[in-house]
Amino acid sequence: MSDDALHPTRSVRIPLTEVVLRASRSSGPGGQHANVTASRIEASFDVAASTALTPEQRRRVMDRCGPVVRAVAQDARSQARNRELALQRLEERLARALHVQRSRTPTRPTKASRTRRLDAKARRSSVKRARRPPGDD
Repeated sequence: MSDDALHPTRSVRIPLTEVVLRASRSSGPGGQHANVTASRIEASFDVAASTALTPEQRRRVMDRCGPVVRAVAQDARSQARNRELALQRLEERLARALHVQRSRTPTRPTKASRTRRLDAKARRSSVKRARRPPGDD
């Protein structure tokens, strides 16, 4: 990850000046070390105020994630590592929100697949016909 921007997609570049990072004490057990450092990092990105996104991208992200996208990391003991993790998670969340589903192109079955299907049905029919008791016609 570059140090100056997030790249959720190839065409979108979000400068880190638009991302707000907050540090606080990590929750949960941690022994003596937990009370000493503020290693939990929360990265938040204000979608509504962003200048890096087009209006269409902004609308798509706000529909899927809301006006502010947040990511939290408190996995590591190091604040620097948690900062990397939070930015990475924020980038992944934005990438999922910006993803455009490709429209499906309807297709028809090929002639060979239709022939295979009808042959399989005929085989199955003959197997079932052979199982019938004799005088059932």
